[in-house]
Amino acid sequence: MGRYGKEEVLAYLDGRGVTYEAVEHEAVFTMEGMEALRLPFADEVVKNLFLRDDKKRAYYLVIMPEDKPANLKELRRLLKARPLRFASAEDLEELLGLYAGAVSPFGILNDEEGRVQVVIDEELRSYQGLGVHPNDNTATLHVPLDAILSMVRDNGNDLAFVALPRAERTA
Repeated sequence: MGRYGKEEVLAYLDGRGVTYEAVEHEAVFTMEGMEALRLPFADEVVKNLFLRDDKKRAYYLVIMPEDKPANLKELRRLLKARPLRFASAEDLEELLGLYAGAVSPFGILNDEEGRVQVVIDEELRSYQGLGVHPNDNTATLHVPLDAILSMVRDNGNDLAFVALPRAERTA
């Protein structure tokens, strides 16, 4: 099976009758770059983190509100996982067929063995859609959460919802 890039992701969504909004733009590599685009659905652009445990046994694609701090210790506790760290660019390319700056839930389509667990912040259930890249950081799509969930399940990846805290806990 070939790798899913931007055109393949759009064809995937079209083939499933998913209604989405697409905005083409210059390549962006940071959340600040995304904000500068002033997308019509800017409030629902999400942050995607590609993490692994300390033994490289478990990999996680974490989808969360872009303005929420990524508390890896809390995430580890919620997932009952080993210590978490960011996965390497090599792991990102090998497992999800993606590069830094283009991390997206659609990378799951390139995970033929279903090795990556998708973790979604509970807060995203209230969004009209998720603002994500189509495996390429020169476009952003606004896609219904249900379409993302269906894709993950259809691909055979594990899926978990977690309630990450907004504020850091005080001791």
